Amino acid sequence: MSLKDQIKGRVEAFDAWARPWTLGASWRAGAYEFLLFGLKQAWACLFAGTMLALLVVTSFWWPQDASLARYDFLVLAAVGLQVFLLATGLERPREALVIAIFHLVGTAMEIFKTAHGSWTYPEESLLRIGGVPLFSGFMYACVGSFMARIIRLMEIRFDFYPPVWAPWILAVLAYANFFTHHYLPDIRWGLFAFSALIFARTWVVYRPDLRDRRMPLLAAALLTAFFIWIAENLGTYASAWVYPDQADGWTPVSLAKMGSWYLLIMLSFVLVTLVHPPRRAERAI
Repeated sequence: MSLKDQIKGRVEAFDAWARPWTLGASWRAGAYEFLLFGLKQAWACLFAGTMLALLVVTSFWWPQDASLARYDFLVLAAVGLQVFLLATGLERPREALVIAIFHLVGTAMEIFKTAHGSWTYPEESLLRIGGVPLFSGFMYACVGSFMARIIRLMEIRFDFYPPVWAPWILAVLAYANFFTHHYLPDIRWGLFAFSALIFARTWVVYRPDLRDRRMPLLAAALLTAFFIWIAENLGTYASAWVYPDQADGWTPVSLAKMGSWYLLIMLSFVLVTLVHPPRRAERAI
């Protein structure tokens, strides 16, 4: 029996054991649904959570005289994790394709941003392009992996999804602005307004357990950006990368960075639709 089938069997056994407890009391059903919501979120973070854990652990326990640089280890670990997830069926080929796309898009932006001093990677490594270690692209891939997996695990559909061309315009402009704002006026406030305009009526319909739930897409994007901001604080605390204001010692990442992450979420969402085209909900809830 494959690892995927073993895990599926254990999940089904747990559900068969726990489900009777939810009967007869609405608060129990609600508590169990909330538990399943959290477990599905955690499972969607399988790749991202593992990479974040490796960042933090290696920052404390990596030998200074090791023959393999920590950054190079993180590259090899990310590739090895991908091979393992695909070989065991815990990740689907389409989701691996998302990770590859995000790695390329993220690495291109990293090369540009580090050249302009937006942040630095303080440790030495061999597996790098210019000042950018190759593991950095996997940090963006973590976002894509989560989004692709959560769409499948939560059976996500959409109410009042805008015309397909509108999110693509937003994504292209958001990605371009990451580069052009170094030379031209920063248009992020216009992009925030445009995202609010096209997604104002859009609801995310998801199923944590037996019933459909929904929330505004804009709220989902903001919440995701907030949790990425928390992860970024952990990443910088682990010296995976350093912002200019952290050169003399770690300080929390500015909340203003959430705006950048929000735009990245919009870009990420559109890229994920390449492998998970947005499905419309059968009915509004």
